[in-house]
Amino acid sequence: MKAFQPTRQKKASSSSQVKQTSQKKSPTKSAKAWEGRFTEATHALVERFTTSLPIDQRLFEYDIQGSMAHCQTLEKAKVLSKTECQKLIRGLTRVRSELRESQLPFADSDEDIHMAVERRLTELIGPLGGKLHTGRSRNDQVTLDLRLYLRDQLQVLNGQIQAVQSAFVQQANQHINTFLPGYTHLQRAQPVSLAHHFLAYVEMLERDKGRVNDALRRVNVMPLGSGALAGSNYPTDRTFTAKLLNFPALSQNSLDAVSDRDYVVEVLSILSLIMMHLSRLSEELILWSSQEFAFVELPDGFCTGSSMMPQKKNPDVPELIRGKTGRVYGQLVTLLTTLKGLPLSYNRDLQEDKEPLFDAMQTVLDSLTIYAELIQRLTVHHEVLEKAVGSGFLLATELADYLVQEGVPFREAHSIVGRLVQTCIKNKQELRDLSLVNLQAISPRFTKKALTFLTVEGAIDRKAQIGGTARKQVARQVRSWEQRLKKKTSA
Repeated sequence: MKAFQPTRQKKASSSSQVKQTSQKKSPTKSAKAWEGRFTEATHALVERFTTSLPIDQRLFEYDIQGSMAHCQTLEKAKVLSKTECQKLIRGLTRVRSELRESQLPFADSDEDIHMAVERRLTELIGPLGGKLHTGRSRNDQVTLDLRLYLRDQLQVLNGQIQAVQSAFVQQANQHINTFLPGYTHLQRAQPVSLAHHFLAYVEMLERDKGRVNDALRRVNVMPLGSGALAGSNYPTDRTFTAKLLNFPALSQNSLDAVSDRDYVVEVLSILSLIMMHLSRLSEELILWSSQEFAFVELPDGFCTGSSMMPQKKNPDVPELIRGKTGRVYGQLVTLLTTLKGLPLSYNRDLQEDKEPLFDAMQTVLDSLTIYAELIQRLTVHHEVLEKAVGSGFLLATELADYLVQEGVPFREAHSIVGRLVQTCIKNKQELRDLSLVNLQAISPRFTKKALTFLTVEGAIDRKAQIGGTARKQVARQVRSWEQRLKKKTSA
């Protein structure tokens, strides 16, 4: 089945002003599915307060997909005849078409998308529509829909992560011989290849993809047949249902299946980690594109200006992604807080699981999509980087390591070079300005060979072990990533 790509939904400012993807709500008032127990109609305030339709209507594709499989399972169990099953599926197909075309009017009694589909089905095919819900509950129905939704969305998410990785690898391939200061504590530390720096984000995102794939295995479990909490009284073949819906595994405990949302929490955790990585990237792009750094320039189409100051070019996209990170974190905490006090099994609190998930997923997908494009179009200011990498005593560690090679204990070598740096600061010199006489004035352990350790290229290429910033090693990593990402794209 083709993955359903939901559109962004706006949160309603009030329950009576919700904009729905399907058109106007019907003025008619249909019967509630559970109204036989009650002597009083639901209060209008409660109707508006409890409805989840504005949020969960985006699940309609999955709800109908699950209902069609349920019909076939009921037919196999002899609960429905073949004719009844076919009629139900034809009716569900028509309901799906109406929803896709935004032609299904919702009724006041539609508490959620599940009841809206069943009500409309019954309007179309008559009392037979009432048989659709035989042997299932909205409790197992909604978690089925969520798992189907997540199964699709996690694959979309993986694709978007890989798009950002590809953009970084393309940039890295162009900048193996471009050097910049590497930082610790936001202080210049040692020179690194810009390609090496870009590939650091590729590694982070690869771990994110790994977490997505791990979560997908736990998401891809079929809960239908768990009923409200105890299972079903009908001889339904859950393995058959799982095969119809392409689930490789079945839930093994009906109480757990309908009442836990740990798989949603896991996804929100992964989304939070992705946003954390994107936020770190955002912070660097904001710093690097500032006049104080001027290492890179963001494309004009991804920036905005000031309504007052004509000279401004603001890095709004990285700033917004950095800001939206807190929003995604908040959605994770929202669901954790919802779940922490719930006894087994289902409680209505679980209705609050979808809005944080939908919002966080869309936020992350939007952020990845825009960064995949922005990174490709990033401009690097080579002359600024060349100047930056030549200052700030970035080669101090190289001199200390040289002394170690000459037999000086590292702590003593560290102290010698520290004094050398102090002298340079006092005389307003850089290490590259020093002569052998200057070096030997600090320590006679320096020889002419020490001067060969005062080049950026040498400092880069000496880091030649696996994971280092040496150009040969980085070039090897770039080729490896190009091949790995190409294989995953073709797969």
